Amino acid sequence: MFRRLLPVLLAGLFATQAHAGLFDDEEARARINEIRNQLNSRLDKLEASARAQLELANQIEQLKAEIARLRGENEVLGNDLANANKRQKDFYVDLDNRLRKLETTPAADTPQQTPAAAVDPAAESRDYEAALTLLRGGKYKEASSGFTSFIKNYPNSSFQPNAHFWAASALYQQKDNAGAAEHYAKVASQWPDDSRAPDALLGLASTQQARNDNVAATRTLEKLLAKYPSSSAALIAKQRLKK
Repeated sequence: MFRRLLPVLLAGLFATQAHAGLFDDEEARARINEIRNQLNSRLDKLEASARAQLELANQIEQLKAEIARLRGENEVLGNDLANANKRQKDFYVDLDNRLRKLETTPAADTPQQTPAAAVDPAAESRDYEAALTLLRGGKYKEASSGFTSFIKNYPNSSFQPNAHFWAASALYQQKDNAGAAEHYAKVASQWPDDSRAPDALLGLASTQQARNDNVAATRTLEKLLAKYPSSSAALIAKQRLKK
């Protein structure tokens, strides 16, 4: 009897082992798929993190360049204001000296011919400071109009280079890239030895890049590096050319 039951028991045992082996294979495949999915998920996260870090690094570089530009503009604004105050004081001292001479000079029998009216340094300083105040306050439209009027009314002013530069800056903030480029280019060409000339070339490159004229922007930045290699604007130009 046991001999007759032995084949049946063996068959049942083999079937149980085969089933267990099949179950183990399916479980292993499921585990492998789970591990593969986890690895893919981690890789996706790592790639996303790497892209985010790269974007953050680019943003940091752009912010550094913008901070350097703003710091330079702030220093120039402060110098312009100090120069304007000095010119105003000099004007009043000169006016006082002229009045003293008139008081001590005896009157002639025949009236002297009045010379042609000269530019009032006080009015010149006042108009320039007024435009600067508008620019500092973010009133770019009014500031550009103020600097344009100043350029027209005081053609021989020593503030002409700065007036053109700040007019360009105000226009650039209004997205008037063509108008800004005209003023920036004039500063660079007409007053190449002025302290604003390197920044004017940098601003000109910005207007060209804003108009998608990258070839012209590259030429302008290269010109800036060649002509003013030690300027702070040249450092920003190097960063832009690397990108």
